[in-house]
Amino acid sequence: MNAEQQLTTLGLTLPTAPPRGGVYNPVVIVGNIAYVSGHGPYLGDGKYLTGRVGADLDLEAGKAAAKQTGLALLATLKSELGSLDRVKRVVKLLGMVNCTSDFGDHPKVINGCSELFGQVWGEECGIGARSAVGMGSLPGNIAVEIEGIFELQ
Repeated sequence: MNAEQQLTTLGLTLPTAPPRGGVYNPVVIVGNIAYVSGHGPYLGDGKYLTGRVGADLDLEAGKAAAKQTGLALLATLKSELGSLDRVKRVVKLLGMVNCTSDFGDHPKVINGCSELFGQVWGEECGIGARSAVGMGSLPGNIAVEIEGIFELQ
């Protein structure tokens, strides 16, 4: 089953691709590698999931924000590439969690995105290398920001 069919099977709906928040390209393709700029948990209509994990949000809400961020990344990839089926595999993700200084479960939060990509492309192609770190703040007080590197077919 391809990525587009898998989204339907999972009952997932992509938001519209998020608007740019500055001077950058959402996706830059070099050879067969797509570098995707940082995305937040975009809901559509200019709205994002906001708050700090460990204060405003618990671990599960943070993980849900990371999953929503993954959906926003997918929306941008689809918009820029024409189809998610052009993605061969996830190479690397960098996940940043807006959290309190004593919060230490950053990897568990970012699992929300990694698990989603594993469902969409399968574990072999959907799970890549990854870093997960905590931040004192993120733009617009978004809960999570994730950027990615993808190999294209």
